[in-house]
This record gives sequence, structure tokens and C-alpha cells, in this order.
Amino acid sequence: MDPERPEVDPGPRAVPGSQQPLTDRGDQISSTRSIQSHALRAEDGSRSVPAPAKPVERMFPFVLRARILMVGRDTLRRSKGKLHFVLVTEDLSESSRAEVLKDFAHYPVVQRYTSAELEQFFRLKGTKVVGFAKSGLAQSIYAELKQHRLNKPVIKPIV
Repeated sequence: MDPERPEVDPGPRAVPGSQQPLTDRGDQISSTRSIQSHALRAEDGSRSVPAPAKPVERMFPFVLRARILMVGRDTLRRSKGKLHFVLVTEDLSESSRAEVLKDFAHYPVVQRYTSAELEQFFRLKGTKVVGFAKSGLAQSIYAELKQHRLNKPVIKPIV
């Protein structure tokens, strides 16, 4: 140490091309990460808080492209081997809904949307009953619509 020069802290070094010192940027990054990780944690510290849900409608254009949409009750009755789940509209009459529930007791029946919304999503005018063919896309859509299921799963007795 030179007695003529007082010891001066040079301060944080700057990153080339940046106006902020290195330590300030590092603190900023680590604090941002802690805020993000804190936002995903529940009050008890577990990571069980889900991220905000995206609407299931975002997948509907892919349904048309993949050609997994089956329209009408007659088509669904003929194609039960390919069927994953049935979607009925909220404006379907009680008697028609009961008939669909009876005909498709072994398949999940979900009630959601109106016929006007189905027309908007799938370009199907006046359609009130549609089915989704077995596929990974249909599984993803059903997983998000499961809370709107009308019928309970059929439990087979153990023999």
C-alpha cells in the first residue's frame, strides 16, 4: 500500500455495453427470480399453485385441422369405436340431453358452450352435439373440460 495514495474502493465493475454495474444487474436478476418462484409457491411453501389457466378454445382450430370432430348424434352412434368424449351445448333440450346421456353412458358427456359459440369455433350452424375422436388433442381438451362433465364414470362390479 502506498502511503501517499488513499485506499479507494473502485466500486462495481461495469459490463461492456451496459450502463449498470455488474453487481446491481446480478442482484436484479436474482431478485426477479425470487419473485417469480415466490409467485408459484402456495402459502405453505409447496409449489401447488397452478399458473393462470389458458382457455381451452385455443385448441379448437387444431381440432378442425386434425379432423377429429364428429358432428351429429347419428354419426356419433356409428363411430363409437373412435369416440373419446361427447360435447353437448347448454341450449340442448332436456329430452335430447337425456337421450344423449342414455346413448353414450359409457363415454364422458360434457355440457359447455351454446350452439352459437360452436358455430363461431367450428363453423357449424345449428349443431348442438359434437364428438371428439380419440387422439392426444382430444385428451388435452377433455382434461380442461372435465369439470363440466354431466355423467359419472361407469363402475364395473368386480366378479
